[in-house]
Amino acid sequence: MTFDGSAIKTLLNDAVSTGGIHGIAAVVVDRNGPLFHHATGEASQHTMFRNASMTKAVATTAALQFVEKGLLNLDATVESILPAFGELQVLDGFDGDTPRLRAPASKATVRQLMTHTAGLGYFFLSEKLMRYHELTGVPQPLTGLKQSFSAPLVNDPGTVWEYGTNTDWLGLVVEKLAGQSLGSYIRQHVYEPLGMNDSTFEPNADQRGRLLRVMQRQANGTLAPSAIDLPPASEWDAAGHGSYGTVQDYGRFVQAWLNDGAGILEPATVRMALQNHIGQITLPELMKSTLPELSNDTPGAPWPQSWGLGFHLTLTDLPGMRSNGTGDWAGVFNSFYWIDRSKGIGAVLMTQLLPFFDMPVIETLIGFETAVYQQVGAAVPAA
Repeated sequence: MTFDGSAIKTLLNDAVSTGGIHGIAAVVVDRNGPLFHHATGEASQHTMFRNASMTKAVATTAALQFVEKGLLNLDATVESILPAFGELQVLDGFDGDTPRLRAPASKATVRQLMTHTAGLGYFFLSEKLMRYHELTGVPQPLTGLKQSFSAPLVNDPGTVWEYGTNTDWLGLVVEKLAGQSLGSYIRQHVYEPLGMNDSTFEPNADQRGRLLRVMQRQANGTLAPSAIDLPPASEWDAAGHGSYGTVQDYGRFVQAWLNDGAGILEPATVRMALQNHIGQITLPELMKSTLPELSNDTPGAPWPQSWGLGFHLTLTDLPGMRSNGTGDWAGVFNSFYWIDRSKGIGAVLMTQLLPFFDMPVIETLIGFETAVYQQVGAAVPAA
């Protein structure tokens, strides 16, 4: 596919030159490899990024490898593998300043961890969980402290889609089955096979030196250095948010999913994962933030959508944009990717800017996707 990226290059350069974004990088891939890469502003060819929640798809891929081997059943209860999960109760509310807890009405499954329906939440998207952390002193997961795993459920498993620490628990499942740390397992079974040589849970000094700094959008629209960052060290390899890498590395991961899992998964597993796994459960119309400096309120997609194993799914063809069945997600530092297997195209757009769902970045993302598909349409003649 011949791919003229000049319009995308101009779009990204303009986003930086107007002062809206301090550094940004993008890659576009098809099944055979990269079609386009550009980095501008403070981002360069070798810039490292905090993948944040873009870690989730990679960790889910690791878990799916155990499903393929017959060592992990999607409908197994989490507590049958990790007994500590069975100790979690549901936070129903508060009696004054005392959390009101009860036993869950059902047992969460591995599939529910992969689909964010296991009952877990995130402190920055759940008022009651935020209050629980404040009242009890139990650390939240972005502290890097493993005690954060003791936080309660916020819903009964299988009843609600709620974004939360599900993938962190899934990472513990992988560690239990692999008998090694998540980072070392993923390095051997995902990063190395795909040539993702700059991806890691523990950046070395050189990689830390290449990290794009995190900037914070101010009330007047300008950018200032952010006080929020991932912890310099973590007590566990956080499957939900803990990896780092280059935009090109993440493009290699997207390419593998476009190319029937080549190198890391079987084609049937890829097809299975990118299907609706939450049945009639609907995604929220709005994810309301309890921590505005970390995330803005995030509206749900205004088109049919669902959730697969590790991925958000678009369930319709968007004119001039992604196709029905496309998988995608994002990272809190305003990084995004999508995997359109129908059209054989995927892309990654990364910056390091807070809060999440920053409008100048979202506008750039929409422009980026539109420009990608204009190129794909030009490169692939209509049948």
